[in-house]
Amino acid sequence: MDFQIGFVIAGLIVGFIVGLTGVGGGSLMTPILLWFGIPPTTAVGTDLLYAAFTKMGGIFVHHKKKNIDWSITAWLSLGSVPAALLTLWILNSIKTDISAINSVIKCSLGWALLFTSVAIIFKKKLMVIAQKYSGDKFHRESKTQNALTVAIGVLLGLTVTLTSIGAGALGTVTLFFLFPLLPTPKLVGTEIAHAVPLTLVAGLGHASMGNLDLILLGQLLMGSLPGIFIGSLLSGKVPDLLLRNAIAIMLFFVGYNLIF
Repeated sequence: MDFQIGFVIAGLIVGFIVGLTGVGGGSLMTPILLWFGIPPTTAVGTDLLYAAFTKMGGIFVHHKKKNIDWSITAWLSLGSVPAALLTLWILNSIKTDISAINSVIKCSLGWALLFTSVAIIFKKKLMVIAQKYSGDKFHRESKTQNALTVAIGVLLGLTVTLTSIGAGALGTVTLFFLFPLLPTPKLVGTEIAHAVPLTLVAGLGHASMGNLDLILLGQLLMGSLPGIFIGSLLSGKVPDLLLRNAIAIMLFFVGYNLIF
């Protein structure tokens, strides 16, 4: 692929929005790549490594601020990484039928976008519901909590590997229901720490199947890195609710069109 300024601008816009609102880059970037005519398999594979490299810097910052619960990260990875490897193995076993894989990815992507849009719109209400039950002994003492964390990891591993979406908005919301006593900065830091190994494993797996465009990846990162920096500087100065709702509505319609 030749250099195209459109991909750099797309990376810049997505990076800016992520820095400004914290909305996951995958839910925005993959639909944009499909709109540019990139095949679904290549869009997902490239976006996964784009997410891994982008969030690596986040781990350094959050670890320095002690915003990562490494035990939760480990339990999530125990479920998500094997689930990602299993999903990659299944995709590789049917790779001869590329049209079938593209159809599966498009449909999965559509549903992931619909759920993500709902999670974005009702995120605060869902968090209030979770906090309501934060005094329940279940959240502090239950022996099943680790098993449920692994189960969430499995779900995220499957979703992220198929669609490159889910580690951000869906991951944060599901974690909040399991760990409502965890401070929000630590919740976000833990989600980012878990997203890096998951997206890296899934991205490298897709790359081994040829679902990666290195030139495209370079152009996206060229735009996203300064975009995230600028967005982070302006965070809090732009009405967050308005932006989030606008993004959620857009994702809902994109998801609906991909499915139906």
